[in-house]
Amino acid sequence: MTVDEMAAIHAACFVTPRPWSVVDIAGTLASPFVFVLTEPHGFLIGRVVAGEAELLTLAVDPRARQRGTGGRLVDGFLAEAAARGGESAFLEVLASNLPAQSLYARKGFVQKGKRSGYYHTPDGKRLDALVLTRAISSAA
Repeated sequence: MTVDEMAAIHAACFVTPRPWSVVDIAGTLASPFVFVLTEPHGFLIGRVVAGEAELLTLAVDPRARQRGTGGRLVDGFLAEAAARGGESAFLEVLASNLPAQSLYARKGFVQKGKRSGYYHTPDGKRLDALVLTRAISSAA
């Protein structure tokens, strides 16, 4: 999947947080700690630094949802994070994004905190993010 395709999928998925541009994605992928996983119609970008894995973004084309793509990408993230020495994982998710929270809960993530006003809407409002975490086993 090209960076242009990833940016198009991200734009179809997000208003808040704001969609990542081609420049945002390419810049993130330039880090030696970052990895990308792709599936038809979706992708995930993560990183592992000093034993801590962060799921930076997960995007599945809205027209291709409910087919297991997001779950497979999260499973791949956990496996890749373990292979890179990750011991724990975390992510932020929009507090109102219940479908994403449900996916992450099915994959073993639990809420460990809240970041008040973390996301900014296009009209200037601030929305909360939940911080979700889980341990990573070597058999993820």
